Amino acid sequence: MNLPQLYVLGDSISLQYGPFLERFVQGYYRYDRKGGESEAFKDLDIPVGANCGDSSRVLEIAQALLANDEFRPQVILMNAGLHDIKRDVQSGEIQVPLEAYRANLKAAIELCQDKGIAVVWARTTPVSDVVHNYPGVNFFRHSADLVEYNAVADEVMLECAVPSIDLEAFTAILNEKDQAYCDHVHFIESVREKQGIFIAGYLIARLAILARASGDVASLI
Repeated sequence: MNLPQLYVLGDSISLQYGPFLERFVQGYYRYDRKGGESEAFKDLDIPVGANCGDSSRVLEIAQALLANDEFRPQVILMNAGLHDIKRDVQSGEIQVPLEAYRANLKAAIELCQDKGIAVVWARTTPVSDVVHNYPGVNFFRHSADLVEYNAVADEVMLECAVPSIDLEAFTAILNEKDQAYCDHVHFIESVREKQGIFIAGYLIARLAILARASGDVASLI
């Protein structure tokens, strides 16, 4: 069976739900992602290897991948945001300003679409100011920034006709009283599994639409 290829281009949240997503799309997609997982897992706050980090790095990686004519997955599952909203503890300066975030997302998506690759966006997962911003933390994240950046991403996806998986709202349902976190921003294993199932269900449902239509993944996802 010649299955469509699903390529994941995302941050440490996607690294953690990735094994579950891979399991649950078996028989529907060929799963792949950027290499360097062992390197990335050494410190999930540092975007190296398979951890694509902020939107600037996602764009750079997309540009490098797509320069290779042999890299043409049918679908790219993309996310960025948690690294973009990091704020310096002393100055309060945000890592990637909002309009730069908008421009990076639009450029990355249009680059994929120009190559005939369908993009599916995963909205950035929740941030708790109380859980994240404890004394001695290396950088702050704020829920208000997350809301603002997700809203901008929503605008870009609408403009580019890219479907979004609302991983923020889904995870918030699971995160009663901030009990879903295993650290400042990542989630316990049972939540990761549910995230993987949720995303897989969406992607498989899109393929059901595909099967009833033209057979062109990029035009329907």
